[in-house]
Amino acid sequence: MGPILRHLLQNDDNSIFSDEIIARVRGMLSDIARQLVQAVGEAAGHDNSAAWAREAGDGLADLLAGNQALLNHLHMLAVEWQLTEKMQGRLGLDPVLTPLLQDIIASRDPDLAARGMNLLAAQARFGQLMRRMQIPLSELPGDLHHIALMTMQAYVADDPSGLAAAGAAESALRQQRVAAASRLELLDHVIRQLAGDSARGLQIDSAGIALFLSSLASGAGMSREMAIMCTTESQMARLALALSAAGADRTNLVTTFSALHPQTSLPEGIDQLVPDAAAAMLASSLMRREAFG
Repeated sequence: MGPILRHLLQNDDNSIFSDEIIARVRGMLSDIARQLVQAVGEAAGHDNSAAWAREAGDGLADLLAGNQALLNHLHMLAVEWQLTEKMQGRLGLDPVLTPLLQDIIASRDPDLAARGMNLLAAQARFGQLMRRMQIPLSELPGDLHHIALMTMQAYVADDPSGLAAAGAAESALRQQRVAAASRLELLDHVIRQLAGDSARGLQIDSAGIALFLSSLASGAGMSREMAIMCTTESQMARLALALSAAGADRTNLVTTFSALHPQTSLPEGIDQLVPDAAAAMLASSLMRREAFG
């Protein structure tokens, strides 16, 4: 899969260019393609659409890999899981039930507690699926779910009967997508409800990786993919800026760096920055990154 290698080679951080990461991204692309082809097969009335999908999905997986946004999202999910496992080994941090999530589940707010239980189940599924190198279509963000469906349509565009089946499959898959909240949507909902106590989401040893990343993205005004990227070895300065922009105090900065980069000290003077100044510097650095690739 040439597009995967080209994408990963754009990054100079060896920790996100490992055989494990490449295999996981490839596996997720293949799993998305399998689900799409199986949905088309079911809509067309194939007797064994699951077996047909396993045989016919490779071409669609290659086509999906050509979409940079989808590829980046899957890459960062693989990095997130790698980081989750690393923190479990380094800090003894449970990848599913973290101290903050326990408190959320025990909340007196019934809606928040229910969302917490749903998030617990979603996080457990995420771990299982990452180990299998799979991702359900319904877990993709809405824009990427749409891209996957449009790629499916393009894949069968030269086959009138296939195009009709793809149209029916698209309708069914869109209905499935809106039927239940995804893991990322549950994380966002919980973060919004914690707005009055947002600092807790930035405490990596309590929040756990999933809630920490969503809190960092929300607090620093960046995409979740970029928040994940900021945790890597080549992006430590941006991580410090993002934490400061999100309102983390010096204790939080030190704790986070100790967890993620135990051999590295905080960039000098970073704890002196006020959030607005850190946010401006972060935005400028991200603009430069986009400009130069």
